[in-house]
Amino acid sequence: MINEKIKQVVKELKAGNLVLIMDDKDRENEGDLVCAAEFASTENVNFMATHAKGLICMPMSKKIATKLDFKPMVTNNTDNHETNFTVSIDYKDTTTGISAVERGTTARMCVKDDVKAEDFRHPGHMFPLVAKSGGVLERGGHTEAVVDLLKIAKLKECGLCCEIMREDGTMMRGKELIKFADKYKIPVITVKEIREYRKKYEMLVDKVANVNLPTKYGMFKAYCYVNKLTKKEHLALVMGDISNQDEVLCRIHSECLTGDVLGSLRCDCGNQLEEALKEIAKNKSGILLYMKQEGRGIGLVNKLKAYELQENGYDTVEANLKLGFDSDMRDYYESAQILKDLGVKKVELLTNNPDKIEQLNHYGIEVMERREIETPTNEFNEGYLLTKKSKMNHILNI
Repeated sequence: MINEKIKQVVKELKAGNLVLIMDDKDRENEGDLVCAAEFASTENVNFMATHAKGLICMPMSKKIATKLDFKPMVTNNTDNHETNFTVSIDYKDTTTGISAVERGTTARMCVKDDVKAEDFRHPGHMFPLVAKSGGVLERGGHTEAVVDLLKIAKLKECGLCCEIMREDGTMMRGKELIKFADKYKIPVITVKEIREYRKKYEMLVDKVANVNLPTKYGMFKAYCYVNKLTKKEHLALVMGDISNQDEVLCRIHSECLTGDVLGSLRCDCGNQLEEALKEIAKNKSGILLYMKQEGRGIGLVNKLKAYELQENGYDTVEANLKLGFDSDMRDYYESAQILKDLGVKKVELLTNNPDKIEQLNHYGIEVMERREIETPTNEFNEGYLLTKKSKMNHILNI
């Protein structure tokens, strides 16, 4: 469904038409009309000014902004979402620069191959915004969403966007935006859908090393992968020949320094890691993905802070929420991409966590069977495991 929506939006952008991008509900929760800068016609600009009524801005890649020497508007950005405005611009051949005709001209000139920095006056009536290099996976703003969509469409990485206001001057949101889009037959996409498309279809991890790794469980081939955006390092341990298997035995294990290395009894991670390696060795083939997402994705420091809260009466879910995180911050698109790179399409998954199964299926790895990986409880982790069962739907026999 997301793929089809992206295809429709891309088709409209390439045809020179407007699309509507809706923000995440927990962010600004607004909608922007968008077009490619190379198709910034008088009609598109005038429609934005007339019907959207917000500030018409120009999201662009850092490469374009650097080429044209568009410098930051301020040295200390105190905007609520750190929107990266540059100094405003007009193209040199415009007059006042404010008409729809001339704003369109300024926008189109920004993506001309032979345009130069000195071809623009400062200040002006168009407002460039510089997108983060990681796009919506780094920052969930309309700026990044516009540039990401243009990249997907294989258009030049500069567009126009304009917030949509109601007739009374307040911001239009939610169902009102859908009605607006229906009225003018404009396709709608959300920032979340762009984010999910990229995680599903764009290769975001690089394989940077592979070595033989002899262990007490047997010989593994160790592959190191690095996320291109976050630079997080993940490890894939592969035993045996997995190339001709219909489904591969697999464990996705989140890094846990305290449990895996120090033998902490507050969780079951160390025991699960050992059990998974034993099962793979017994099977004489399989994959263990060791993913850098400590503390269900909140990191070591915050995990220890959560432990402190747990010592004061909070359970593991409540502690994460108290610290300002979701109960589980992990995302398994990297795991799916690593498995695909290893030539794996179907797995038998060692897990008690149904979220892993759901996410892997979503990202294109078919989970054919779930194999439980439950280890004995102790006085220190029983409450933790009961919370995972009752609040996070883990499949446990306690």
